[in-house]
Amino acid sequence: MLLNQSDENKERLEAIRAFVEAEVYPLESEVASRGFMDCVADLDAVRGQVKAKGWWGPQIPEAYGGMGMSFLEHAALSEVLGASPLGHYAFNCQAPDAGNMEILHKFGSDAQKARWYKPLADGAIRSCFSMTEPDRAGSNPTLMDTTAVLEGDEWVINGRKWFTTSADGAAFAIVMVVTDPDASPFQRASMIIVPTKTPGFKQVRRISVMGHEGSGWSSHSEIAYEDCRVPKDNLLGGVGAGFLMAQERLGPGRIHHCMRWLGIAERAFDLMCKRAVSRQLAPGRPLGSRQIIQQWVAECRAEIDASRLYIHHAAQKIDTEGTYAARSEISCVKFFAADMLTRVLDRAIQTHGALGMTDDTPLAWFYAHERAAHIYDGPDEVHKQVVARRILKKYGLEIGSEGR
Repeated sequence: MLLNQSDENKERLEAIRAFVEAEVYPLESEVASRGFMDCVADLDAVRGQVKAKGWWGPQIPEAYGGMGMSFLEHAALSEVLGASPLGHYAFNCQAPDAGNMEILHKFGSDAQKARWYKPLADGAIRSCFSMTEPDRAGSNPTLMDTTAVLEGDEWVINGRKWFTTSADGAAFAIVMVVTDPDASPFQRASMIIVPTKTPGFKQVRRISVMGHEGSGWSSHSEIAYEDCRVPKDNLLGGVGAGFLMAQERLGPGRIHHCMRWLGIAERAFDLMCKRAVSRQLAPGRPLGSRQIIQQWVAECRAEIDASRLYIHHAAQKIDTEGTYAARSEISCVKFFAADMLTRVLDRAIQTHGALGMTDDTPLAWFYAHERAAHIYDGPDEVHKQVVARRILKKYGLEIGSEGR
């Protein structure tokens, strides 16, 4: 279901879908068994094909070698790519690099763009985004402990971060730090570029997620910043602008995730239906003949399609009115689509039985890594609360901090 897409883009999407199925799907089992870092050469070969076909960097402006897609166009493509854990990486629109590119393009200086944005857009390097802290609630980022103090012409950074996605092998981090602890809560923090080879940038460990430590881009790290010194010019967007830039990054980023979840859900649904038809409970009695399986098939179809409509609505509003105007839609679709994804994956695994728990299909990988859909980029509970408060305010109910 491709909404508000030109015939040209529909044809392109179908060509990309065929390419992903033929070239990217076969690499999934290799990465699952050998690890990301041992498969970089194979992945780079696929990325080279993507570039040659003119499909590189859908979110990157054409001036920097990308496709320059609108947000809605990107939504449709992201669903196609999301069907594989490697799809977005193959096209250089993967998190966290895509979000970092957006920040650098919008807020970076000319020197920062030349040193970091251009090679990131080219796919020559990777990056990471360092915000979440192990001892502070991620639902309230105003409580960050990591600090940056200006000493002469250098920022001195101290603190600890974790779930810094893709730090393993990254060339640089964009780190959220407190630069003015006495300022108002939303003006305390700034963003600073930290090359990962800087003395004092220490990768403590790759965090094991449900038994998978991962490597390279497909990993999450705990990072210690210990008297980590970087030039004053590595500041992004100005002192105290960290939260403003984070919202610029996280708003569209939430929709990017939702688009990707659609692709995952469609892949899981397809696998579930194929299993329902092929698995025999007894001769002549396929699994799909059971009413509960039929119920799951119908519910999944309705829930995926409803999520797609909502996601495309939010994406279109971002295109036409901007991220701020679409903030309620972004919050709603984030928890709505996360619920849909969890239900579809759970039913697909249950339909596969023991096979669904193995790495013989991508279902277990999706389930282990996407349970966090309810947590990252703001937990579902916070998004629901924020939306409800905006709605109730129109009815005359003001909820202060005690209502949080």
